[in-house]
Amino acid sequence: MLLVGATPANACRRCRVAFAAMYGRVFAVAVVGVHGRLIRVEAHVGRGLPALIIAGLPGTGVQDARERVRPAVESVGLEWPLRRVVVNLSPANARKEGPGFDLPIAMGVLAASAQVPSAPLGSYVFAGELSLKGELVATPGILAVAIAAAGARLKGVVVPRANAAEAALVDGIEVIGAPSLAEVVGFLKRQWQPVEPEHAANDTGPSPDSGQLDFCEVRGQGTARRALEVAAAGGHNTVMVGPPGAGKTMLARRLPTILPAMTRAEALEVTRLHSVAGLLADGRLIQDRPIRAPHHSVSTAGLLGGGTGFLRPGEVSLAHNGVLFLDEVTEFRRDVLEGLRLPLEDGRIVITRAIGAVEFPARFTLVAASNPCPCGFQGDPRRACRCPPARAEGYKQRLSGPLLDRVDIRLTVPRLTRAELLGSEPGERSVTIRARVEEARERQRHRLAGTPWTSNAQMPGGMARREARMTAEAEECLSSAVESFSLTGRGFDRAVRVARTIADLERSDIVQQRHMAEALGLRTPSVVEEMAGVG
Repeated sequence: MLLVGATPANACRRCRVAFAAMYGRVFAVAVVGVHGRLIRVEAHVGRGLPALIIAGLPGTGVQDARERVRPAVESVGLEWPLRRVVVNLSPANARKEGPGFDLPIAMGVLAASAQVPSAPLGSYVFAGELSLKGELVATPGILAVAIAAAGARLKGVVVPRANAAEAALVDGIEVIGAPSLAEVVGFLKRQWQPVEPEHAANDTGPSPDSGQLDFCEVRGQGTARRALEVAAAGGHNTVMVGPPGAGKTMLARRLPTILPAMTRAEALEVTRLHSVAGLLADGRLIQDRPIRAPHHSVSTAGLLGGGTGFLRPGEVSLAHNGVLFLDEVTEFRRDVLEGLRLPLEDGRIVITRAIGAVEFPARFTLVAASNPCPCGFQGDPRRACRCPPARAEGYKQRLSGPLLDRVDIRLTVPRLTRAELLGSEPGERSVTIRARVEEARERQRHRLAGTPWTSNAQMPGGMARREARMTAEAEECLSSAVESFSLTGRGFDRAVRVARTIADLERSDIVQQRHMAEALGLRTPSVVEEMAGVG
């Protein structure tokens, strides 16, 4: 049946126009691990009973958008098409998780129903969770979305206003921070002009510990202080064993104060990880190296990452480019600790589930602290240990030899003497130690230029032997240690790396005998050697 006053030719043209107006397409980003993948969100409004169908391997969070998007659209005074709406997320073989698809789904439907102009849609990535009132609420992972949009050479991103500063950390893209769906529609119709987001890339504000923790507050423990300086200079993993109150936690908490400043690339990596985990509260660039100290009751997924549905980074990834501090490490479940082997070797963690495998970066400096026995006084000259032998042995076995073989520095932290406790002369300040660490790291960066590694601890074994440049006396010292301490192949390489770091601290291009002797002394103290069962 023809419309009144319409010719058959006009009717066909109107049908074609109506059909063209029933399709809309916008861009979104699926966050997989810490990386973003560009997704085409296609919406089609066709014949059939009113329904919203989402296809293209949507996760639970994306499926929930069916219940949020329609009330949000209607709350801002727009019309929801009372027809069959099909939304396709392409490519269909990529899993889509999280609430960030609410806004692109809504915009796709509005474009298909001709309520927004379709011309500018292809230049922007849309991301954000919608409330039932149509407000755009803060959404995790926006920094990864902005990086993906810049990589795809799109003009900009449209995100919640709460995430605008975070997205603005990425150079070369326009950031539209909107408070609600109504403003997004107004922007596309040129009826609303967004406020330029604050660029806070170089203004993070001090961390809670900045200006409060300092190495000058540590009494005594000269060997431990020196060992942590070596650890900071080369990125070496450290285990400290000693009685309660010896200062193990105090020392570990101050390690970040002597670590070198992060480069902008490192800061973006850390910020992106915290954004994906939903821990980036103010959207500012994280410039302080992170320190994570999980409780000993942490689960495997909490430490290594994972979960159901959306795979989140664990503590090892949140400590990326910083410090992972495991206090009372022997209280952690052994199966949880054994999961640290891969990230300690490779600087990454791969989580495999039925939905696929996700990789998170996890290059951190491990600092672990432990008592020598359950009561904490085994080997203490002033207080006798009361632990039954079987219990003490079981306590030590929680740290496996293969795990401790991946630790470069092993310290015995003794009880403080009365003179040390009552001493009034302050120790060396963190800023002074940090200057030496920065200089040693600069030597390493120059030496490792053109490689994927930036510190001595990251070098493969073969490269570490080549770059050590040992004197004949240093080689003889190391050769003797192979027999005396039963060094494994991994232990051999790690001793060479620590010696190279000590030489860097002394501005020496050659590893001398004294450097190797100190490195071996930091690796094989008696108490930790007994706990490790390896050299």
